[in-house]
Amino acid sequence: MRLFLGCFLFLLVFKGFSQEKTFSIDTLYVKIDSLYREDQFYAGLNYNSIVKKPEGLSQEKISFGFSAGFLRDFPLNKKRTFAIAPGIGFTFNNYLHNMAITGTSNSPVYSIIESDVDFDKNRFEQFRVELPLEFRWRTSTPESYQFFRLYGGFKVSYLLYDKSVFDDGVQKIVIKGNKDFEELLYGVYISMGYSAFNLQVYYGLNSFFKSTAQIDSVPLSMNTLSLGVVFYIL
Repeated sequence: MRLFLGCFLFLLVFKGFSQEKTFSIDTLYVKIDSLYREDQFYAGLNYNSIVKKPEGLSQEKISFGFSAGFLRDFPLNKKRTFAIAPGIGFTFNNYLHNMAITGTSNSPVYSIIESDVDFDKNRFEQFRVELPLEFRWRTSTPESYQFFRLYGGFKVSYLLYDKSVFDDGVQKIVIKGNKDFEELLYGVYISMGYSAFNLQVYYGLNSFFKSTAQIDSVPLSMNTLSLGVVFYIL
């Protein structure tokens, strides 16, 4: 009997102590980061269309590109719905078309391939480092990672590597470091979407080629219009 009474008193005291130390979910404090930043990394895949192209030039198959990089988000208002974001990244683009680039890197020759002439490959590709600057509006909050966004920006890119390939089955001409390619390209873009998935449109404001490049004695001017998707990641 004495043992039973001792156990009963022990359990009673233990239960009371436990109740004093028990926390309900309502008493938990969740720290909210009111100084959050959004969309620090980006990766995109796009389709490249050539505009302002010379007469007779047409694109063949699908010309694609991809890009990736880092952006530093600087909110401009207390709610952090407006921001500016400078960044750095890399972009690769290729263009499939019917304009043959022959000759050498120091003396390139450009010509439109006639429609009755068969060829296996004809393209040029570029790898660039890019410096985007975005102006941002979004409906984000500290508690939600799912929101609408509308980002507009300006982008400058510098040419690191280029290669053109023309293969008609008889000869294969590969040119790297074409002197006529413009090293510095710049353009504007806009991105819009919800959550991680967004559509992006980019328009190049200057030509791939310098003014010295000519086709049939006419200056060669080719700008790009890119349509694609971009994913923003924290």
